Amino acid sequence: MNDETSVSATTPQSHLTDQVIRYHIQTKHHFNRYARSLGYLDWANQPNPFRRFEGTRLIPLPLLMPDEEPLSPAYDAIFERGAVSSQPVNVRTLSRFFEFSLALSAWKKAGDSEWALRSNPSSGNLHPTEGYVLLPTIGGLYLASGLYHYAPKEHGLELRAEFPGDLIARLLAPFPSDAFLFGLTSVHWREAWKYGERAFRYCNHDVGHAIGSARIAAATLGWNMALLDGVDQNTVAMLLGTDRKEDFGEAEPEHPDCLAVIWPNETVRGEELAVSGGKNEMPLHLDVAIVKELTGGIWHGRANRLSREHGGEWDVIDVVAVASWKPGVEEGVISFQPPHFPAHSVPLTSHEQTAGQIIRQRRSAVAFDGKTSISAPIFFHMMQRVMPCAERSQLGRPVPWDVWPYDPAIHLMIFVHRVDGLQPGLYCLVRDQKKLSFIQQAMNPELNWTIAPGCPEGLPLYWLLEGDAKRLAAQVSCHQDIAGDSAFSFGMVAEFEGTLRQRGAWWYPRMFWESGLLGQVLYLEAEAAGVRATGIGCFFDDPVHEIVGIQGMRLQSLYHFTIGGPVEDQRLQTLPPYHHLQRRPS
Repeated sequence: MNDETSVSATTPQSHLTDQVIRYHIQTKHHFNRYARSLGYLDWANQPNPFRRFEGTRLIPLPLLMPDEEPLSPAYDAIFERGAVSSQPVNVRTLSRFFEFSLALSAWKKAGDSEWALRSNPSSGNLHPTEGYVLLPTIGGLYLASGLYHYAPKEHGLELRAEFPGDLIARLLAPFPSDAFLFGLTSVHWREAWKYGERAFRYCNHDVGHAIGSARIAAATLGWNMALLDGVDQNTVAMLLGTDRKEDFGEAEPEHPDCLAVIWPNETVRGEELAVSGGKNEMPLHLDVAIVKELTGGIWHGRANRLSREHGGEWDVIDVVAVASWKPGVEEGVISFQPPHFPAHSVPLTSHEQTAGQIIRQRRSAVAFDGKTSISAPIFFHMMQRVMPCAERSQLGRPVPWDVWPYDPAIHLMIFVHRVDGLQPGLYCLVRDQKKLSFIQQAMNPELNWTIAPGCPEGLPLYWLLEGDAKRLAAQVSCHQDIAGDSAFSFGMVAEFEGTLRQRGAWWYPRMFWESGLLGQVLYLEAEAAGVRATGIGCFFDDPVHEIVGIQGMRLQSLYHFTIGGPVEDQRLQTLPPYHHLQRRPS
């Protein structure tokens, strides 16, 4: 599989959008057939979950204990801008950032088998997502300026390229002091090995989860983060080295997904001082000429091969990856604004746990008990957490929605099973109130559309249908009991064809990114509430739409999710995340 061919500038955008829509239709699951996959698990060729670059230097990051500096703030504090004191960028804070974003969180052991879990969730625990940082010369960091690949099994940074500090400084000059770049790529084969042609969807879910885990990790350090989605994909590939065929050879390629800028804030409550050179705005793109000059530096390492053989031909993934390639630079900017401290209409739960504890304990549930319920105030609070406050400018939005440079395009179709104070039935959370009329018109006109009883003021949560939907939720989620045995489950419904026609085929992956980002918030919220969550990638697409009368492609369900009381498998042993390393914790 090789998807590293960029889109021709002469290819009509409408043709590319048609290709993306064809892929989406082709990879739907139906009651009478599933999307094409190998049909069995070829264990002999299971991909190695850990990419390494052989022949380069690995710099171990310190293994920090939970009670070591930098200490984690309270969980609730990370969602309020200015509430967490900003930490300097150094080796210890960088270690904590990766610990909370992409590192191992535990090992599970059953008999002679062991497998790792990570801070960022992944479809099938296959982890197609790879992380990179571009570091300038920063006092106290003591790392050479350049591009590094994060190696989660070793909790270390592999030097991929030495870039001159003065060139990186020129590239990052429009951004706040001590800013650095964070990049994500995907190895599509890791998901295709199990899920076949639907793997492109799941890889992009995981990109969204990783964007969310990185933004929240940054927030624990008082750092800011913004997605640089004005950068064209050729530049992302160039800067992260995924276009260097000589460095990959026979190894599985990495698809360049996105870049983000991360920077520490100098803040006091009510005032934000992080500006660049006295300016109150920064770009969401990079200077391509400087990137080209930069990447002419010295590169190190060759990618390891993850599987001996690749069963099945998944050219359809390569086709959609090329069709959804972002071709051009968009020269947008975002403005710095004072932090906004909203008065929550539902009191926040007082969590004794720190953000670090919540992040470390996050797991994907494998089964629910079919009896645990949650209270309506907790349910409403979760719904408030996923509201991006679209009416505000980007950096005025709550964490993690300040990372996302777009208005929301994903809404929730919710099956309420066991929420004390709410009647069981079907509900809809409209995450952008401006879209209410559009969503209503795209669904059955006989639906109720009344505000949910007890709903806090300003939360656009609507009751559509009353009744026990447990069996229906499980049925449309590929007959998985977890969708009905939970307290509630939902489908993430995207404003689909109109968005692609208006914005372009490159927006297709971003719909899944937004879904994954949304899921990441709810993973942590479930842990904070004393329950557990899991994402569901397998669902019968069109039967989901039929429940509310969605016809055509105006809306499409992209990701299912479910939250409830977990059933733990007592046969499994849990081991510390870095028990396999010889070096002592710092």
